[in-house]
Amino acid sequence: MKKFETNILIVAASEQDANLYYATHFIAPDAFVFIQIGGKKHLLMSDLELDRARAQASVDDVHSTSKLAAEYRKKYDQRPSYTDLICEFLKKHRVRSLRVPANFPIEFLDPLRKHGFKIDFKPDPFFEERTVKSREEIAAVTRSLRFTEQAVAQAIEVIRKSVIKKGKLYDRGEKLTSERIKKIINVSLMENGCVAEHSIVACGIQGVDPHNQGSGPLYANQSIIMDIFPRHSESRYYADLTRTVVRGKASPKLKKMFAAVLEGHKIAYRGIRHGADGSQIHRAIQKRFEELGFSTGVIGGRVQGFFHGTGHGLGLDIHEPPRISLGKDILKAGQIVTVEPGLYYEDAGGIRIEDDVVVTKTGCVNLTRLPKVLEL
Repeated sequence: MKKFETNILIVAASEQDANLYYATHFIAPDAFVFIQIGGKKHLLMSDLELDRARAQASVDDVHSTSKLAAEYRKKYDQRPSYTDLICEFLKKHRVRSLRVPANFPIEFLDPLRKHGFKIDFKPDPFFEERTVKSREEIAAVTRSLRFTEQAVAQAIEVIRKSVIKKGKLYDRGEKLTSERIKKIINVSLMENGCVAEHSIVACGIQGVDPHNQGSGPLYANQSIIMDIFPRHSESRYYADLTRTVVRGKASPKLKKMFAAVLEGHKIAYRGIRHGADGSQIHRAIQKRFEELGFSTGVIGGRVQGFFHGTGHGLGLDIHEPPRISLGKDILKAGQIVTVEPGLYYEDAGGIRIEDDVVVTKTGCVNLTRLPKVLEL
């Protein structure tokens, strides 16, 4: 059971809040109260979730809010609000100061301060230890990644076998679309207990916008970016994987972009290690792209080139610290980070390749196995 020394208050739904899930290992769709006092962990739960929390949550005590409300009414002869119950619990345990996460609801923050509680907030990583993964957490991410690789491999095989007619791709006589490829990927993931949202299958000019999810027909001789980032329903840990393929022949510029992005990966792998500055790794890749003739800036009124970060932390959230970007984030052994340099030009299309790696004391270990192949 994880122990945290500072007095902590979190009010959230653990189904959406990774910090609360990390602290309790309990999933609930509705908000509940987590209070940590002197290393002891408490939950204030409604009767609906009380028995399940007592059986499943990794905490010291689970308290019934209906029982606390009855005690409050008997003491004060009035019906308590949710904040009243929290305040009364804290006063009973002689707590006057608290730390809350940066997304703590203001509807509780203001009343708590009016009751005299001293509250400070901490931005992510709220739990510093969350960024460094245990063996079990690395295994959970790896498992999610294997299922993601399996799904993307199925999609790549469909694209490989597609028939080219008048510049478009066809599968079994029907036009092959972004939606069809996403369905193939999503079904495979669901069969393995994973759920993906906002998956990207973007062809040609659509891929020049890194967050364009893609739609419509897929075309021959154009880059198709597939960026898939599902979470396993049981473990709650994410994977993040991107591959770019071309059915047919890639243009000379696309081939050069693909080779440059692969070189960017090698620079990242050489630089990632315990104590490394993520911004230096990112700038080294930017510099190499410039040397290879791939500049970044506004071209024709649109930002093109390499204009996003090299990578980010991965775990219970799809994006979490540290970052491998312009900010000076220092990497630590045990962190899982993505490596995803990319190049985007309107006259060629987009190229992005993404792996997930574990930072070690002397380098990094690539968890990703899916091959990187451009032309199919």
